[in-house]
Amino acid sequence: MAFVPLEKLLPKSGHSIYRLMAMASKRAMELADNAPKLIENPSSQKAASVALEEIALGKVELKEFAKEGSPAKGIKSLEPERTSQRVESVQV
Repeated sequence: MAFVPLEKLLPKSGHSIYRLMAMASKRAMELADNAPKLIENPSSQKAASVALEEIALGKVELKEFAKEGSPAKGIKSLEPERTSQRVESVQV
């Protein structure tokens, strides 16, 4: 796996590790589903490594942190979806 310093990644996610992992996992899933890579020569072929490199290079951004108010080209919103459903306790 390629090494991308955390110090370079955290500002891209508003200094939130949760958001960073949400961004990376969603982008890695898109790459696994044959989405085109946004960088030409990734240092690894693994989807998670490519996703982190794309984030570090500014190719993938959170919607709320995008410079022009829209996500990076070809990327839908990377903000994790929140549901308002309440989980009922289940007795076993």
